[in-house]
Amino acid sequence: MGVEALPRNGDIASVAACPHPLILGLQPAALIDHVARVDWSLLDQIPGDRGGSIPVAIQELQHILGEVKTHLLASPDDTSPVRTIAGDSVASAIRGLSANFGVSCGIIVAYGDDKEGRLFVSNMGSSGVNLSRLRTKKGPTGQCVCLVDALGNRTMLPCLSSAVKVQADELTKEDFRGSKWLVMRYGIFNIEVIQAAIQIMIRNFRSPLLQLLESRDIDLCFANEDEAMELLRGEQNTDPEAALEFLAKHCNWAVVTLGPNGCIAKHGKETVRVPAIGEAKATDATGAGDLFASGFLYGLVKGLSLEECCKVGTCSGGSVVRSLGGEVTPENRQWMYKQMQINGLPVHPQLMPQLAYK
Repeated sequence: MGVEALPRNGDIASVAACPHPLILGLQPAALIDHVARVDWSLLDQIPGDRGGSIPVAIQELQHILGEVKTHLLASPDDTSPVRTIAGDSVASAIRGLSANFGVSCGIIVAYGDDKEGRLFVSNMGSSGVNLSRLRTKKGPTGQCVCLVDALGNRTMLPCLSSAVKVQADELTKEDFRGSKWLVMRYGIFNIEVIQAAIQIMIRNFRSPLLQLLESRDIDLCFANEDEAMELLRGEQNTDPEAALEFLAKHCNWAVVTLGPNGCIAKHGKETVRVPAIGEAKATDATGAGDLFASGFLYGLVKGLSLEECCKVGTCSGGSVVRSLGGEVTPENRQWMYKQMQINGLPVHPQLMPQLAYK
């Protein structure tokens, strides 16, 4: 498989108009992230475990957004103390593949007829993502407040209960025509859409995550350490290596990310462990796993080895944690390209003249 170069600046619209993107994301509901670095006193007011994901109603989300203004942490590296961007794992991975690696990507998603919906479309479109499969619906777009503490850990407060969504019966063969990879995030709220997409692309399944894996029609599975170990809950051995072996029995490629410790991955009989790349400078962990996935997928479509795919993933994931929000800044994109060069990884020639990172 090949990879298409992404023209920069004014040519970005021509790539977004490509009718059959190589990689397609499926995210039932558009989501807008409001990302802010805040002090501990605000986090202490939030019920639930710090560092987790706590669903909230729209009234509570709006209240927290109001409170954020009086609890902001100053950061000399960020021009804005609050970043508002298109969110969710799939959107972040697809945006990263398009904007950072020049891969032809599209996304299937529903967004509301509100300012958040328009912001989602603008953010994804400006990154070169094909938007021809978007659905606009009457109703609100999903939102999430991402509170980042002084150590770079984030607490997520999503509001999706009333957000407009793509329904399983709305998917058609035309949505998937010409695409080689489909990127989805497992969630019990969107299992029907996942199953419908797989039915269209492959065949029908009736069960949630484990049976999706056991079908062996999932080619590639990414999981962070906690997610992977949850699959083995109740087993005697639940360490990341055991979780990787479990996933590898059901997928062609299995990857478990280990945060600042890099990742482990398996394909066939080959297993690799790759440490994090570059100096540690974590401002905000939001999007680290999503951008790792975009880098790994870039390696796959370029025909790189398993170890090289992991290295590109760690470069990509490492670039997004260096600033606030789940989107790679131009400066950190140059840092990523530089780290790729240092590690002997391919950077598209069109990007080479931009390498000015010091």
